[in-house]
Parts: sequence; C-alpha cells; structure tokens
Amino acid sequence: MDKKKAAFKQPSEKTKNTPKKEGFVFPFLKPYPEAVTVPLPPEPDDLMSENMFERRPNYEQKDLEKEFSREEDKAAEHTLYNQYEEKIRPCIDLVDSLRALGIEKDLSLPAIAVIGDQSSGKSSVLEALSGVALPRGNGIVTRCPLELKLKRLPDGQPWKGKICYRNVTLELQSASEVDRAIRQAQDVVAGPRGAISAQLISLEVQSPDVPDLTLIDLPGIARVAVGDQPKDIGDQIKMLLKRFVDCKETVNLVVVPCNVDIATTEALKMAQEVDPSGERTIGVLTKPDLVDRGTEESIIKVVQNRVIPLKKGYMIVKCRGQQDIHNKMTLAAAIQQERNFFESHKHFRAVMEEGKATIPHLAEKLTNELVKHITKTLPALESQIRGTLHKTLQDLQRYNRGTPTTESEKLFFLTDLIKLFNQDISQTTRGEEQLFGDEVRLFTKIRKEFRTWGVILLECAARAKKTVPSRVWKYEDQYRGREFPGFSNYRTFEDIIKEQIRELEEPAVEILNSVMKLVEEKFMELVKRNFANFHNLSRVAKVKIEDIREKQAEEAERHIRTQFKMERIVYCQDDLYIGALNAVKAENGPNLAMGKDLQFLDPKEPSVVTEMVSHTNAYFSGASKRLSNQIPLIILSSVLHDFGENVQTSMLQLLQDKEKLNFLLEENTEAAKTRNYLSQRVDRLTKACQYLKDFSLL
Repeated sequence: MDKKKAAFKQPSEKTKNTPKKEGFVFPFLKPYPEAVTVPLPPEPDDLMSENMFERRPNYEQKDLEKEFSREEDKAAEHTLYNQYEEKIRPCIDLVDSLRALGIEKDLSLPAIAVIGDQSSGKSSVLEALSGVALPRGNGIVTRCPLELKLKRLPDGQPWKGKICYRNVTLELQSASEVDRAIRQAQDVVAGPRGAISAQLISLEVQSPDVPDLTLIDLPGIARVAVGDQPKDIGDQIKMLLKRFVDCKETVNLVVVPCNVDIATTEALKMAQEVDPSGERTIGVLTKPDLVDRGTEESIIKVVQNRVIPLKKGYMIVKCRGQQDIHNKMTLAAAIQQERNFFESHKHFRAVMEEGKATIPHLAEKLTNELVKHITKTLPALESQIRGTLHKTLQDLQRYNRGTPTTESEKLFFLTDLIKLFNQDISQTTRGEEQLFGDEVRLFTKIRKEFRTWGVILLECAARAKKTVPSRVWKYEDQYRGREFPGFSNYRTFEDIIKEQIRELEEPAVEILNSVMKLVEEKFMELVKRNFANFHNLSRVAKVKIEDIREKQAEEAERHIRTQFKMERIVYCQDDLYIGALNAVKAENGPNLAMGKDLQFLDPKEPSVVTEMVSHTNAYFSGASKRLSNQIPLIILSSVLHDFGENVQTSMLQLLQDKEKLNFLLEENTEAAKTRNYLSQRVDRLTKACQYLKDFSLL
C-alpha cells in the first residue's frame, strides 16, 4: 500500500468510542470489517458515512485488525465496492453521460462549480482531490471551464486519463501528462495570449486513489489584466462565472484562504448574489497554516457556520504550498502532512474531529452533496428533457418536409403548409394553441391588458370624486343667478360626465395598440414556426399580416372612437339611473344626512356638493360598466378574430396563383443547417431519455 492509500485508509481513534453512523463507507477506505455488515440506507442523505478518513489507529486497533484474515477483508471490501457501484456511481455517471452528449446546450445539468479569487488555493484543492498536478503560474491559469471527472477504480487497476475538447480526444498515459495537456487544450480553445473562453474542456481521471466525483473548475476571479490579456478580463471572467453559478442546478464550491477577511472575497460575494439563502453553496477554507497567531478562533467560528452562514456549511483543508512544490513533495505525502497538521493543532483539532477538515473529508462531503443534488433534481430534469424533445421533434417535422418535384405535388404541399398555419391561427384566436416550455397563451396576455383597462376606469372614477366639489363650488361662486340654494345645475353635471369620458378615450386606444402588438407578434411567430425553411413564403405571409394589421387597427380605432362619441351623449334609462342613484345614496347615507343638517350654515351649500357627487357617481358607475366590457369586445372582434380570419383567407388566396408555386416553395439556404441542428438535438435528447430510462431500471 503506497503512502497516499495509507493516508486515505487509516481509521480514527474516534471510532473506538463513538458509535458508528449507519451509512455507506467509501470503498477506497480500508474499513473495519464490522462496517461491512451495515446496510445501505433508504434515503440519499446518508449515502456516505461521516466517519471516513479519520485518525490513525492506536496499537490496540492494529492488533484487532490483524485477527481478521485477508480473505474476509477482501470479501468485505468487494461487497462494499459492489454496493457503491450499484448506488452511487450510476448517479454521477448519468449526469456525466448527459453532459458528454451535449445536453447542456439545451438545459442545465446538476453540477458542482469551483470558484475562488486568484491565489485562493483553488488549484491546490483540486490537485489534492484528483491526485494530478494541474497548471500553475502567475495571473490567470484556468482560462476555460474544466470538467474534472474523477472515477475510482478497484485496487490494483492502473491509472487512466483522458482529455476532450472540441472534436479532440487524447488518452493520457500518466498523471504527469495532465498539466501539459490542459495548457495545450486551453491554447486551442481560448488562444495562446491569455484570453478566456466559455467552451468546456473535459478531463477524466480514473484511479484507485481518487473519490468518485465530478467538478467544474472555473477561472479564478482577476482584478487586473496582465500581459496581453484584454483590459476587461475581470469583467469577462465574472460574466463567465455567473453563467455557471447563477444556474439553480449548480452547487457552488467557494474556495477562500484563511489569511484574508472572508467577507471581502469576490468569490463569496458572487455566490451570495446568486444564492442569498446559501442553500447551494459550500465554503472551503485553505491555507490554515498562514493564519496569524491569536486569530484561530475567528477561523473556527467561520467553519462552525457562525459568521456567514451557509446551509451546506464549511470545510477547512491544508494543501501543498509553493515551498512544498519546490521541495517536490508528492500529493500523497501532502495528504499525510495535512492529517498530521490538524491532529496536532491546538485549535483546529476540534474541527478535524467534527469531520470538517482534511481533503478526504472534503471528498466525502462533495460526493455526498453531488449525489443528493442529482437525486433531488432528476425528476424535473427528466421532465425538461422530454418536453424539449417533443418540441424539437415538431420543429424537425416541419423542416424534414422537402419541396416536391411535380407541379401537382407542389400545389398539395403548399396547401398542406397553409392549412397547418391556418389551424395554428385559428387555435390561437380561440385561446387553444399548443404551448411549449414556458410559453404563455395569447389570450392570457390580452387579459392582462384588459385588466389594466379596468384599473384605468377605477382611477378615473376616483379622480372625478375629488374634482366634483370644486366644479360645483365654482358654479356657486361664478354662475348661480336667481336659483335658490340647493338646486343642482344639469349642465354642470353633464360637463363633468363628458370630461370623464373624454379622459378615457386615448387610454382605450393605447390598450388597442398594445393588444394589436401582442397579436401581430404571435402571428409572426407562427409564420416563423410554419414557414421557416421557405423564405419567400415566409416573407409573403409577413407582408400580408402587416397589411391586414394596418386595416384592422384602423377599423378597431374607428369603432372605439365611435363608442366614445356615443358615450358623450349623456343618457341612461330612467329605471336604471334611479336604481344606481339610490344605491349610491344608500352607500353614502351618513354623509347625506350630515349635508342636510348643514344646508343653511354655509353659502356654498354642502348638500349641493353631496347631491352632485351622488349623481355623477351613479351615472359613471353605469358608463364604466359599459365601457369595461365594450372596449375589450371591440378589440377582440377586430384585432383578434377578424384579424385572424382575414389572415387565413388571404393565405388561402395564394393557392390561386399557381405560377408562383416555385417562388413560394423555394427553400431557404439555412434550412439544411437548421435541419441538421434539429436532427442532432433530437438524437442527443433521445439518447438522454434512454439513459434516464436505463437509470430508472437500476
């Protein structure tokens, strides 16, 4: 057993006196035989034991281990490995397979993204987890997202490596080749001058000495451009990082050095912006050996989640420093040194015993979190994949229909195209169109505009209540002649009503224009969906929609203005008006009573004001109800139904001009590219569905 295996397999003294938690034990540990009999739990939360990677056994424990035969030990380890392969590895393999298919082009996949400021120790953490030396240097070393796929092999299997980028796949023979391979890949993908790229580079490492884990390493956050780097390199990196960390399917692993103020780090700030509640963020503290004496307790508080709380908590690790690398310390020796550091440290020993320190404990936690996260997001992911596949198949069906050769076939083909388009128009006008993904029905959008119209009517009525008293008082002060106090002036009443009606005319036209825009956008979308690969047919359809839109908009506006012209004729049936007036007076009974008591005390006669308010409210109540329905009806009739019917009729007229068949059915030069793209998308989504089906059968 080499040094690294020994460091990973030594159990802790803690296990002597502490009852072992039921759960899964990492197979690359050499567990106590009694752990073998512990069954796997039913819930994903306890897929792994918290007691892995702990302190060295004392002599008593060593003697105990010797009592068991090698055959029993091998059988136990084999049993654990099989259980692990059945429960854990398939989860991670599923997502890795989906990512390899390119599913992330269509939707987000669950992942753990590693972010940190420059010189935070991010590369050292990944090196310790993977067992391979990653590129190091000054400035920005990670210039592309690096998918780091770690796969644990049974003992005795040789190290295997593979790097993939663009259409290149290279097999790696040893861990020493990784550094150079990544640098070459980054030069190809991002260019040799220090620029960055969002294209993913995938590195797969298979070894008996690594945990089963997949991470995405992202460029370190830079503040200043160095050398030939673009001046806005810092902003470019932040935009790239946010594409990953902003995704709800991503768990963010934030690496922060212990020797800086955690609250000032850019990486943690970014994680807090996209995940304010800290539900999908894990903090990793590095460089504990550089902490100033006397400040250790502040670090302990951070690890114990008492400073900036994160739901998934913090871990603390000590990796190789620059001097260790200079001294050519191996990664295996670094893991052992890390264990010794925490076990002997006066302050940090406690967090070690709590399972919150060392790279092996971090590996356990990350694998556990990734599996839980995959299990949690899998149902929604499956639903998204199936929905996207359904929509893509429909799009491909339209593109797969190439133009026929004979004239008669072309006519039937064009008829079929227009028939399908008209069906979509008809379903849309009835509010029955088929929706894809997060699409919203056109009718639903139109109803929102009509609700806005209802709010405008209420606001107009509220303004009128405030202006009526001043209008009545103005009449009393300037125009009242021989009339006795208390007589309302009908002309004043009529003027108030007409002014209210006039205020509503232009807002009604604005609602018309808003709805017309929504309808036109929807019809144009249907043109694109049905005629995407026939550019002439698409252009003709769009011109027809635009022409009909102008006519329908003019017609609808004419109807609306005619409606308001009629509304300025102040009229209501006597019985309806009296009923409305009595309802208003009953509602304002106490105010009316007060007005009667004060009618001889003020020359501005409060009762006249109250009476006028009652009359205007009564009339406008009826007018408002009429307008709240009539304007939407006019818009629906002219802008939606008539517009849709006229478009369908106009499209059918194209079938009469047979001389334009070839012109209309001329295929777009981009159609072949789109068809190829949709075919590839259907292929990977179909494979993804099969992967999900196979996984469900495990």
